[in-house]
Amino acid sequence: MRLPSLYEALSKRRMRGQKSLAILLDPDNLDEAGCRHVLALADKHPVDYFFVGGSLVTTDHQAALIRLLKSLSAVPVLLFPSHSLHLDAHADGILLLSLISGRNPDFLIGQHVIAAPRLRESNLQILPTGYMLVDTGRQTTASYVSGTTPLPHDKPSIAACTAMAGEQLGLRLMYLDGGSGALYPVAPAMIRAVRQAVEVPLIVGGGINTVEKAQAALTAGADVIVVGNQVEKSPDFLADMSKLIHSFNQTTNKDEYSDGLNGRSHSFA
Repeated sequence: MRLPSLYEALSKRRMRGQKSLAILLDPDNLDEAGCRHVLALADKHPVDYFFVGGSLVTTDHQAALIRLLKSLSAVPVLLFPSHSLHLDAHADGILLLSLISGRNPDFLIGQHVIAAPRLRESNLQILPTGYMLVDTGRQTTASYVSGTTPLPHDKPSIAACTAMAGEQLGLRLMYLDGGSGALYPVAPAMIRAVRQAVEVPLIVGGGINTVEKAQAALTAGADVIVVGNQVEKSPDFLADMSKLIHSFNQTTNKDEYSDGLNGRSHSFA
């Protein structure tokens, strides 16, 4: 089966060493006014993806939120579902999460079986994702709802082996997540260990609420960093994050150009 274009684009960015920025939008915590505010910020300070979803979606805002995003922005919208009920064919794609850090079969494969016929009928681009919850100082909604124990924050080797197994099973992305309300972000040592263990693109989120934390995650090997409600809390945060991503990618482009002058062939497509 041919891999979806969203995945191909992300994989190419990974191979070039380019970084991406995603904003996670929780339908329970964002009304129309809040969404329009985020869209206005993202129009001034470019982002690469909107992730839509949450660990416990209790409202019916998701459908309206996705339609608003699609009508006002060209940024790809990816579902970040915690349940098969949270599918919406109006998005561009779905991070099809398998919770490989836990041992709850419902979130390893059970919800996926229920969702499979609807996903096949939809036009959603499917990105099979190994999802790993990491202990970041407090119990999160994700760990409670899934009934799983997060990976110990100071055990990077466990995370690396977990990601390695996920890649060997055919998962196309890895996602290290501290969860909403994390007291501290995923440790750079863990990010680095996972980056060295797998070749697939690596997403990191949870607790990234300063530029310094974002830079540490990117330097350690994250290909995509995910930010959430800090975007609305701090008016300058998204501007600073967008500049940070641009600075990483500008350096990468300069390196590629320099290599090209030295006789190496590189594609800028």
